[in-house]
Amino acid sequence: MPEPPPTRYDTPGVPSGPLPAAPAAPPPEPRDHIGSGPPTYDPEPTALPSADPDNPDDLIPDTVLDGAHYGTCTLRAVSLRGDSARFRGERRRDALLVARFGAGDRTLVLVAMATGARATPGAHRAAAELCRWITRAVGRSHPWLLADLRAARRDDLKSGLRRLTDRSLGRLRAGAAEQGLTPDAYAATLRCLLLPGDPDCRTRVFFGVGAGGLFRLRDGAWQDMEPRAADVADAPGTPGTPGTPGTRGIGSGPSPERAPEGGRLTPDPGAAPPPGPYGEPAGPPHGPFRFRACVARPGDVLLMCTAGLAEPLRGEAELREHLARRWSAPTAPGLAAFHADARVRAKGYADDRTAAAVWEA
Repeated sequence: MPEPPPTRYDTPGVPSGPLPAAPAAPPPEPRDHIGSGPPTYDPEPTALPSADPDNPDDLIPDTVLDGAHYGTCTLRAVSLRGDSARFRGERRRDALLVARFGAGDRTLVLVAMATGARATPGAHRAAAELCRWITRAVGRSHPWLLADLRAARRDDLKSGLRRLTDRSLGRLRAGAAEQGLTPDAYAATLRCLLLPGDPDCRTRVFFGVGAGGLFRLRDGAWQDMEPRAADVADAPGTPGTPGTPGTRGIGSGPSPERAPEGGRLTPDPGAAPPPGPYGEPAGPPHGPFRFRACVARPGDVLLMCTAGLAEPLRGEAELREHLARRWSAPTAPGLAAFHADARVRAKGYADDRTAAAVWEA
């Protein structure tokens, strides 16, 4: 009996089984700007900040890049001068600090970024100092923080991190007094991200005080994760879904073992501050404390940034679409590519930009 004619699946030289899928379309090319035309300022640095010969340590670079890979996440971080500061020869008011504590499955990575007050001479110093203070506080408490992360003890994390933040901001205020400055003249916003190195722990924690943005890219679409007043204040008995915008992340409501203070937006100004669970004394409130804990999924991209990038992301749909296409690849971009993406410019947005993005494997 004659054999049937060969098909495309058993033709000599063609492997049997289904045909391989067509390669995915490459991400779009990097861009310098979005919109109908380039912004007014030059795309590259123009003027250097003025230097004090007696204080060379006060000089800071135009751009800082950092990155790492721990557990299931790949981190990319950048801080760069805005177009306006590059043109006027002003220092970068944004500060960025990335630190690792512990090793192996007991690794905890902290990303801290701060923005100094506008139009103040020591803005860059205030931002850098605040990043150093919160890094010191988190580093000394990292074993307890990591244990709470692994156990998803949301209320403990929130109350403890708020106290560490209050203490760091209190030290900044004390520094202003030592220099004879008002607190507003030596102040900074603060935004932090905690990333455990344990691949079995996919909890990501954001906390801070002040303006900026927290976004998540999931299935090609951006979600605004920034905690607002209604999200930060815990309503006991209201269920929360981990990782969903408008909800609280891990758990719901204060636990029966904890005082209700742990779920309020800010501590009661008239109440004596309770002792901090991580060995740090509590301080007075410094405006709304923002906190979110979410559970990452494979393929997610979590983006934390200062107002310099958060504002154009919220205001320019073209920028959101461009970054969504660029960052939806299965692997994280390299440092140079991430820097190119973070600096895509738009008219009307000329402030410093600091951003940290986490790609989930």
